[in-house]
Parts: sequence; structure tokens; C-alpha cells
Amino acid sequence: MSDERFEFSRRLGQAMSAAGYEPRPAVLFRLFNARYTGRSVSFQSASRWLSGRSIPEQDKLQVLAELFGVAPQTLRFGEPARVAEARGEWNAVGARERAVIDTFLALPPRQRELVGELVKVLAQNGKRPTR
Repeated sequence: MSDERFEFSRRLGQAMSAAGYEPRPAVLFRLFNARYTGRSVSFQSASRWLSGRSIPEQDKLQVLAELFGVAPQTLRFGEPARVAEARGEWNAVGARERAVIDTFLALPPRQRELVGELVKVLAQNGKRPTR
């Protein structure tokens, strides 16, 4: 069994459990076929998905993700790795500035865009000579 298939089966079992279902082939077989609009899958297919012997095709993966309330890419590949940016010169930034930046990064994209525009205007106004 490949690590990729094993990890998928582990995530599928966890998703089933988190959704309140026992991660067993019979349960998966029944739930999946009740929701899937294509040709029904066999009990053996459901068993292979849960035992790590195979990974379903994308259309079936979409249905599984919807059934258990997870993103298809998370079910298939796991949680995305978070890439940390090297701090470099950020070490000179104080705790207050870091808190402001962290708050900014937590904003939705549209609000971040508005804050960016505000900062540009403030920076331009700060460069103008006073009369």
C-alpha cells in the first residue's frame, strides 16, 4: 500500500467519524451510492477506499467531500502546508507593529485592499511639503 493511498484512507475515515458516521465500508457504500448520481460503486470499491488500496476518481472524491463536509483537496491531499516567510528585517519591528500586521493579514481580501489604499494615500500625504 502506498503512503498516498494510506493517508487518503486515514483522512476519509477521520472525515466520516467527524461527520458522525462509523468508518466502515458498508456505511460508506450505502451513503455514497445514495448521493452519487453516476453508476453505483461496489462494496469492494468503498472497502478499497477505506483500506488504502485505492483512491477514488475526482467526481467521486467531490461527492465524498460533500458528504462529510470537507474540502475535496483537503480530503485528497491533506491540509496544505503553511509556508512561513523569512522574517529578515522584521526582527526590528516591535510587538505593536507585529500585532497590527497580524490583524491586517487576518482581514478578508477586500478589506486588506482598502487598507492598502489608505496606507498609500497616507504615505503620499506624508511626503508633501507643508506650507
